[in-house]
Amino acid sequence: MGVREASISESPGSNPANAGRDLPPLGLWVTLSDHMHRPKRSRLLLCTLLLVLPIFSRAEDRLSPSVTQLIIGIAPTWDSMKGRLQRFDNTQQGWRAAGPPVPVLFGKSGLAWGRGLINGSDQGPVKMEHDHRAPAGVFRIGIIYTYDRSLPPGANYPFHTVGEGDAWADDVNNPHYNQHVTVDPKNPPPWFAKQKMRRGDFAYRWLVEIRHNADPPVPGYGSAIFFHIRRGPTRPSAGCTTLAEKDLVELIQWLRASASPEYVCLPRAEYLDHWKTWGLPDPASTTLF
Repeated sequence: MGVREASISESPGSNPANAGRDLPPLGLWVTLSDHMHRPKRSRLLLCTLLLVLPIFSRAEDRLSPSVTQLIIGIAPTWDSMKGRLQRFDNTQQGWRAAGPPVPVLFGKSGLAWGRGLINGSDQGPVKMEHDHRAPAGVFRIGIIYTYDRSLPPGANYPFHTVGEGDAWADDVNNPHYNQHVTVDPKNPPPWFAKQKMRRGDFAYRWLVEIRHNADPPVPGYGSAIFFHIRRGPTRPSAGCTTLAEKDLVELIQWLRASASPEYVCLPRAEYLDHWKTWGLPDPASTTLF
């Protein structure tokens, strides 16, 4: 039906150097290869390994030195729907706040460990589709999707103007799960009506992609995670991080692709446990704690 995938690798914000960074460890591939050439008794093990590949997807263990813009969102607990967010620039003097903390809303059920660049291994819920939790961890920032023909004045970041045929697949049975796709709006597939992006909804005027469960997407682990305008100061999202319009516009104006921006989203206790080993800003240098 004329479905065209429009993944981040085709966007102005792509980074070929990142290709393959989240593939399973080489040793696991070798194990799989060996068992493909062994007798039937090994096939059960092979099937088991294939099922757990997404869980063993390789993640980084520390913030990359190339990251010079960082967004930090802190929730009081795993089950908190409210929190605070602050932007940081990495300077010669270290991480420095690029603005004051602002209030944000997470999923109405709080946070859960997501699939990003740095994945938590501690106890805590795991992000799943329709769990109404925002993903926790460290994530790349993707491109910006907007109803407008341009970004707010002063912004300089890769973006895509959402058209009548743009959609984001959140159905776990869709082969384009958790991906931006473009279809022929005159002949759309059956799933398009529920997953189209252009709805005339003020909250979706700007969607800043948070690349959770994206490299590669694994069905069931959560999809369509963005920063976007909140619907009200007490109305949480289904899993996105939402802000007042003024605060979101300031974030968009600040973002620069050359700074390799990333998003850290964690409960307070997890940040305090991990900031040193993950190479994150000292909590004392923020006003989030």
